[in-house]
Amino acid sequence: MYSTMIIPGFEDMEVTKTEEREGTYYLHVQMPKKSQVCPSCSDKTSRVHDYRVQKVQHLKLFERLTHVFYRKRRYACTCGKKFAEQNSLVDRYQRHSKEWNQAFGFRLIHGKNFKDTARQFHTSSNTAVRRFDRISASHLKEVEELPRVIAIDEYKGDTDHGKYQVIIANAETGEPIDILPDRSSETVKDYLKKKKSNVECVVMDMSHTFKSAVNKALNNPIIVADRFHFCRYINWAVDRVRKRVQKDFHEYDRRKCKKMRHVFHKPYDILSDKQRWYLERYLDLSSELKMAYELKEAYKKWFELAKHEGEGRIKQVKERLYAFYDLVASSGMKEFMSAIATFKNWQPEIMNSFIFDYSNGFVEGLNNQTKVLKRNAFGFRRHDRLRARILMHHQFKHVGKNIG
Repeated sequence: MYSTMIIPGFEDMEVTKTEEREGTYYLHVQMPKKSQVCPSCSDKTSRVHDYRVQKVQHLKLFERLTHVFYRKRRYACTCGKKFAEQNSLVDRYQRHSKEWNQAFGFRLIHGKNFKDTARQFHTSSNTAVRRFDRISASHLKEVEELPRVIAIDEYKGDTDHGKYQVIIANAETGEPIDILPDRSSETVKDYLKKKKSNVECVVMDMSHTFKSAVNKALNNPIIVADRFHFCRYINWAVDRVRKRVQKDFHEYDRRKCKKMRHVFHKPYDILSDKQRWYLERYLDLSSELKMAYELKEAYKKWFELAKHEGEGRIKQVKERLYAFYDLVASSGMKEFMSAIATFKNWQPEIMNSFIFDYSNGFVEGLNNQTKVLKRNAFGFRRHDRLRARILMHHQFKHVGKNIG
């Protein structure tokens, strides 16, 4: 007796029997009988030679491990060829259904880790790793030429190629392009030389290694310094002043000043009344700390004006920056003098950040996702597998969310 229930994935098959034994769901199915085309002579035939039952593992149904017993027909042609019928359930020489293979592949890309995915699909971790390697080898898109604007940053990968790896991304679309095995200048330079054709602008943090490699490989392109990375030098200067002067505070004030250190970095207008009270208290305790805070506020004013004026008034932006240099020089604070020395070394790249309005913020987001992938997998020993995992995750991030 045939089942009247329509099961997704079996619409074009006949379900002849369903049963459950010891928590496992079994489906007995067969294809409707119809003429088949002989793969040898291309003639049509309807003569059935024999039947064979094939056991196929399928996706879970009703939260139960599911196996399908497929009653497969073999046809006989007048030319003497014996062949199996065409079906939508399982490919030749496979023990898993087509839907199982598809869902398993997407889960390997989007899942938590290989071991967890293997457990969900009732297979081994080695099978999961082998299947992922095969999928990545055939589906991973390799970039032949780099885009016009790229972003470069490093992250801690801890693979067999080294502690740090380098990610290269499209600065206009926010998509990762490639992962380099280490952060050495030679590795970055060789890669950029190989695929440099369209690159006009590079966004990076303030790394002399990257700067040297980019200038050598791309013949001095436009380099844009990420705003976060040069702004933090001013905040670091304030922190160094605070750490130095709070040593002379009373023990209670020293501890409390350290605990409330965030009030020195936040904009004054968003501080709560309590935070403002603490800020003013500690600024009154030290004239040096007060001077450092005033320099930080002067820098913040310059930065906000530079963001709004941008390319249109870059000359005025540069003149205000020189005025800030003079203000720091008159203060004589060694912490800020050190920060300003860095600004002078990177001044063209800093000015470019206001002219072209690119940043590395999205790359930091990609790095955070990479850290989550690595943490969930308890680390990756092989660089090539971590690289494939990251790139495949982003390549198929809008596909396969509801499969399986």
